[in-house]
Amino acid sequence: MPAADPMVPLPYRVRRSVRETDDVRTLTLEPVGQTLAPFRPGQFNMVYVFGVGEVPVSMSGGLPGQPTMMHTVRDVGLVSRAIAGAKPGDVVGLRGPFGCGWPLADAVGKDVVIVAGGVGLAPLRPVIVQLLAERERYGKVSLLYGGRTPAGLLYRRELERWRSRFDIEVEVTVDAAGEGWRGNVGVVTSLLGRAPFDPSKTIAMCCGPEVMMRFTVAGLLERGVPSESIHLSLERNMKCAIGFCGHCQFGPEFICKDGPVFPYARVERLLKVREL
Repeated sequence: MPAADPMVPLPYRVRRSVRETDDVRTLTLEPVGQTLAPFRPGQFNMVYVFGVGEVPVSMSGGLPGQPTMMHTVRDVGLVSRAIAGAKPGDVVGLRGPFGCGWPLADAVGKDVVIVAGGVGLAPLRPVIVQLLAERERYGKVSLLYGGRTPAGLLYRRELERWRSRFDIEVEVTVDAAGEGWRGNVGVVTSLLGRAPFDPSKTIAMCCGPEVMMRFTVAGLLERGVPSESIHLSLERNMKCAIGFCGHCQFGPEFICKDGPVFPYARVERLLKVREL
């Protein structure tokens, strides 16, 4: 039964911790008692470490048929360091899920282009999993993923499994190649020209640093994808998750409850205002 009060965290125990990179961990969390409602790809939870604080973290997956939550966390501050450092058996608090998800229903029968940068692949991982589980419902599917270095790429085993399939196009690039790297080198937007999609019937989903998303949008628009068919995850400044505190107000929008996923057409004007 889902929690009635969105401000009260529920205890979840760390079932597994997987090292993705030097500073990124993926935690699989299982409920101690009461469970959160099922999540939709693109939504987020507030993850609370007792005695430290809480931060918003997008869902990166779950185990089929089980009330588990998976969160991929980068160690960038006091709270995220405590979350990333949690060991199996440790207990954290979760409240959520919050926000709207990726437009998977709108993508049925269409080509899908997924563009991710760095840890931005985490909120898109559940999308890829669902697309592949229901592959016959969609047209061509392309994943374009970029990282700073090969060592900074997430979900490497999954990337290899996805690349071995014939029903999804996977292209990976890095800004700086290390020894032994034989893949693409360059920014992720350089991969857009290779993706096989029909702009008139394409849904694009993008998550990563905002500068990367801006250039991705420009590249998609140049290829003819309508602005209302481009969706961005704007994960920034969220504190309360219910639109109460106002920290994440973005013009007339509240990222926590109106987003974090927005059609580009809805936020295009706001993204051009430097003060926001």
